[in-house]
Amino acid sequence: MELIDFILHVDDHLLEFIRNYGVWIYAILFLIIFVETGLVVMPFLPGDSLLFAAGALAASTGAMDPWALIALLFIAAVLGDTLNYHIGKYIGPRVFELDSRFINRQHLVNTQKFFEKHGGKTIIFARFVPFARTFAPFVAGAGSMNYKYFITFNMIGAICWVGSFITLGYLFGNMPIVKDNFTHLIFGIIIISVLPGIIGYIRSKLKK
Repeated sequence: MELIDFILHVDDHLLEFIRNYGVWIYAILFLIIFVETGLVVMPFLPGDSLLFAAGALAASTGAMDPWALIALLFIAAVLGDTLNYHIGKYIGPRVFELDSRFINRQHLVNTQKFFEKHGGKTIIFARFVPFARTFAPFVAGAGSMNYKYFITFNMIGAICWVGSFITLGYLFGNMPIVKDNFTHLIFGIIIISVLPGIIGYIRSKLKK
């Protein structure tokens, strides 16, 4: 319940972090993004909403520099995916046979199918889809994707994801209509983010 509250009221919690920890908010945000993208067992941490809220608070409080946020969280996202890739590569193809309460096998299979359809661009597309964002680099490593191509798609996806959400938050997060309905907006971002996965799941069921 505390995690759900953090996700839906991420702006309030980040503001509290800023008041309590000051400049250490950069390290906190770095750690959250790194863990969410770098550890396959932590796909439920906030991503899109966190970046948007960080951009909005950078504009409203002046406590964070938006350019520093983009640069730092870009590095966190790239390093997270890189770690996830190497973990997947270490485990290898047998990962698809895993039956663990920590790793959802169906998410792995769905991500693998997405790779078969879109190739390396999956690393970029997945940045904007919760859960897929965490599983895509893991599956890329398990499937022995060429690292040169992986790191290229990794960096492109990271700058597009981090840059777009922080910029949108910085530009629009403090508009009265957005501030007064921030929780609804976060909920909307989550729904839009998971919609492609839901549609894909329904299509696969209909085909069967």
